[in-house]
Amino acid sequence: MSAVPDAEWFTSHTTGAPARLRAQVLAYFNAAPEGPLTERLAAAGDAALGAATAAGRGRAAALDLLAADALITLALLATAERSPATLADAAVALRHRTAGAA
Repeated sequence: MSAVPDAEWFTSHTTGAPARLRAQVLAYFNAAPEGPLTERLAAAGDAALGAATAAGRGRAAALDLLAADALITLALLATAERSPATLADAAVALRHRTAGAA
């Protein structure tokens, strides 16, 4: 497990992102249930993907879709950094998890 607190890790990995995207990602992250960082990121990604899917094919879905991509990518990155031996299994689990959200 990393010695870097989750909030600090999240901030360091989202700093520099476009402001609107970062705000959207942060909103989903803050709304996700408390828990291990990777689970929280995955749950936030699920919520963003669900919102994008519900919005349909219009432009309204774009920001949520980008947020979902960012959050799922961050979940994989956190896993790679904190528990690299479990990355393959985590990727498969995320794939199955997000397939239900889409």
